[in-house]
Amino acid sequence: MSVVKSSLSEADRKTVGDALQGALVDLVDLGLVAKQVHWNVVGPRFRSIHLQLDEVVVTARQHSDVVAERASAIGVNPDGRAASVASGSAIGDVPSGWIKDTEAVKILVDALVAVIARMRERIVATDEPDPVTQDILIGLTADLEKHAWMFQAESA
Repeated sequence: MSVVKSSLSEADRKTVGDALQGALVDLVDLGLVAKQVHWNVVGPRFRSIHLQLDEVVVTARQHSDVVAERASAIGVNPDGRAASVASGSAIGDVPSGWIKDTEAVKILVDALVAVIARMRERIVATDEPDPVTQDILIGLTADLEKHAWMFQAESA
């Protein structure tokens, strides 16, 4: 049951809600992973990577809020609880301990590539049922692709 009425059909609301929930989980985890690596990165490129990681955190947090609020707006309960994030994220595990700067870049590129691939699937899935949500997903994917490019340039 939803207390918020939506102009979307139930089937469309389910499709769009699933896309938004998946995006929320991936964005919350991306922010956590970037912060974990941020706290533990070491090496000659520490400062630049450290700062770059915070930019990813800001992007992930801002977009996660937009995604969650869009879900609420169409009558879908967003779920950013730790258990939901842990079970639904596309991002692999981050090692504990200090992380060499070159490994930090690899971890973030891998995480971004995984999230971007799923975002692109969600863009396709929301094309017909809700262009408004699709537009949100397109914008956030563009921002994630920019971060992926910048991290990949670190390892060139």
